[in-house]
Amino acid sequence: MNTVRHNWTKEEIKAIYERPLMSLVLEAANVHAQNHVFGEVQISSLLSIKTGGCSEDCAYCPQAARYNTGVNVQALMKTSEVVEAAKNAKAGGASRFCMGAAWREVRDNRDFDRVLEMVKAVNTLEMEVCCTLGMLTDYQAEKLAEAGLYAYNHNVDTSEEHYSEVITTRTYDDRLQTLSNVRKAGISVCSGGIIGLGEKEADRVGMLLTLANLPEHPESVPINTLVPVAGTPLGENSKVPFDELVRMIATARIVMPKSAVRLSAGRLALSVAEQAMCFMAGANSIFAGDKLLTTPNPEFNSDMQMFQVLGLTPKAAFTDPNPRAQKKAMENEPA
Repeated sequence: MNTVRHNWTKEEIKAIYERPLMSLVLEAANVHAQNHVFGEVQISSLLSIKTGGCSEDCAYCPQAARYNTGVNVQALMKTSEVVEAAKNAKAGGASRFCMGAAWREVRDNRDFDRVLEMVKAVNTLEMEVCCTLGMLTDYQAEKLAEAGLYAYNHNVDTSEEHYSEVITTRTYDDRLQTLSNVRKAGISVCSGGIIGLGEKEADRVGMLLTLANLPEHPESVPINTLVPVAGTPLGENSKVPFDELVRMIATARIVMPKSAVRLSAGRLALSVAEQAMCFMAGANSIFAGDKLLTTPNPEFNSDMQMFQVLGLTPKAAFTDPNPRAQKKAMENEPA
């Protein structure tokens, strides 16, 4: 299945999601093998460059200022500290380096200027540079593209119908507008969601429907499972059953065949065998390192042992910084 579609229906995606698990995984594996190098997995590293104190009320997030979660507020890091962290991540096998700031939206101030410096500096390491900074205007997206940003992460989190049960301080349309601004700037889009937020199966289908029917599929689709954090409204939620995670990954792989599907938050709770099934189902990207912003994550060493056992190969970075933005610039040049 190599056809990329943008006209999926809820009924079609629901039918895929509900197939017998082994049959679903087999089809997803076949789709994956037709569209990607089977067994090649991108390793990404995520660094919190500004931690805590966020004004949003995302019910899952320990960085929201209104929740008492034990996360200490930390100011924006120095560029030199970020570059050192990126070098360590690259030495550990990461080809993409993502910088996350606990902001509701980007402000046009000195902090944003420093983030632009960070993007330029990490670009010199020949890594794919990614940011997740909250909502962006089209002007800010253009500034990030000019600095050489390769990818921008902004998850839709869940379905449009369930969204207000999780977040009230911004709208689903706000999320989609940021994705549109990122796309117009020529930056690669990274957008997925979280399962375990108290959603129904229809909401999981709805989230995938939103992503699969965008004018262009996200180049990267993170599938996160909730890591409950005490002090947040969802801190008592139950662990997501493993088979439901596999279903999400497999369905995402089938409806967005060219996208990277990232096995993200919640991976620490999975055994090597369970992760192997996720890779079989179409996951071909992971976050590595000891933390995902503020929650635990497997360390690089244990991941490298898993890669050896499963015969996985780390994917190399695109060494050409932000080729989409460069292509856009060339198209706009006068003849």
